Amino acid sequence: MYRVMLVEDDARLAELVTEYLSGYEFSVDLVTRGDAALGRFKELSPDVVVLDLMLPGLDGMVVCRQIRELSEVPILILTAREDSYDEVSGLEQGADDFVNKPVQPRVLLARLRALMRRTQAKSGGDTRVLQFGALRIATSDRSVIWRGQPCVLSNTEYKLLLVLAEAAGRVLSRDALLKKMRGIEFDGLDRSIDNCISKLRRKFDDVDSEKIKTVWGEGYLFSPSAWN
Repeated sequence: MYRVMLVEDDARLAELVTEYLSGYEFSVDLVTRGDAALGRFKELSPDVVVLDLMLPGLDGMVVCRQIRELSEVPILILTAREDSYDEVSGLEQGADDFVNKPVQPRVLLARLRALMRRTQAKSGGDTRVLQFGALRIATSDRSVIWRGQPCVLSNTEYKLLLVLAEAAGRVLSRDALLKKMRGIEFDGLDRSIDNCISKLRRKFDDVDSEKIKTVWGEGYLFSPSAWN
């Protein structure tokens, strides 16, 4: 059985989803307020989170970001909007998938099963250690050591650093970075990559942009010889 934390304040929908998923390989724990979600997450340690966006107490996007800063648990967002705003925003906060409301339980079940398959495949044994001078990245526990000290990164920062480091010495465009990190294409307006690059530079004392170089008109390059 997989444990689902369902964060949803619509009692009728929560009952429908709980009843349906409980008939398969999922057990459901319901949380009805956004400001209670993080505490319950720590208590429950669920296998997957199903998260509504419109919640009392705290917005679902904030909840998504809070959970993602603590864990790699799969997060599936429920959204009532039909445009791409919620999807783009949710991906930036670390969500893994979306289901539109009104929710069809069989669609939700299929998406949850797909998420669990992907999660199991990812945990199947990536134990690489990438070392560049004073920078050490261990994929097994997602630890980053910089000049002998642990470096605390958000989930997005870690993913971006790893993608860049894996392609050390090669220029990666914004489009390539977004596709590798989130599976979406760069629309010419998304500045999340640029913002995250700036945060990484600050954390790694890259004042002159020598460790992560900007190649104008092309993208970014991780310089393997600059991490001393």
